[in-house]
Amino acid sequence: MNPSTKIIVFSNHKGGCGKTSSIVNLAGELGRLGYKILVVDLDAQANASLHIGKLHPSEVKTTAADLLLSKENLLSQAIHEDTYFENVHLIYGDLSLNAAEDKLKDIAPRPNEELEYKLRPLQGLYDVILIDTPPSLRGLTFNALAAATHLVIPIESGSQYGMYGVADLLAIVHRFQETINPKLNVLGVLLIRHDNRLTVCKLIEAIAAQQVGKLLPLRISTSTKVNQAAMLHKTVYGLDPASRVGREFKDLAHYIAEELGLEGKNDGK
Repeated sequence: MNPSTKIIVFSNHKGGCGKTSSIVNLAGELGRLGYKILVVDLDAQANASLHIGKLHPSEVKTTAADLLLSKENLLSQAIHEDTYFENVHLIYGDLSLNAAEDKLKDIAPRPNEELEYKLRPLQGLYDVILIDTPPSLRGLTFNALAAATHLVIPIESGSQYGMYGVADLLAIVHRFQETINPKLNVLGVLLIRHDNRLTVCKLIEAIAAQQVGKLLPLRISTSTKVNQAAMLHKTVYGLDPASRVGREFKDLAHYIAEELGLEGKNDGK
């Protein structure tokens, strides 16, 4: 993949850590800044697709599963340009991804690298490709890691179980960096549902910094507006620009753009 196209994977095999909401809001805010974004939904629950897409996943003819399993490259059929978010395109996820994970082992010579191969024609066509992964450390997540240039690990800092399994994820990431994908960089941990007044949040923050080595300098607070925005197919900032969480996601987009050295677009005001 052309270095000009950044591919960011959000991965954590603990469910409910804010992975999908972070991807969706980051995609929307980067799109609002004028960047061309593609979201690849590799989660069979398809929550990112339900938020961003104008079709129900069951209505989509060519999904991420079809893209992975087809002998031909079905990118042109899989990418949907008409979404609820400006400058954001989507490859839908759906329930068939569960079966696709096992089928890949039988039909692909390198089952963990099929997505990277299928995304190659997009080199230079998007500023950022964001990949949402399922809450597991199996083939779909492996495909995302093999294709990625960067990794963000979302962690729910308000939960005593927030760090559960992160060591396993890091071990796999290091293995991929050494064998399959040496270009994979860990951007750091994104703390979700964070409240610096709470002891558990402070503890998780300290443990994450020690275990992962890098924290993103932004924190995402708890807010009911995250779910409200999902129901209305908006970003939190688009729903309520004055909300704290909306501003945090907006700041996250600016930080990511600067960290990745993306060329300046509009200021997003």
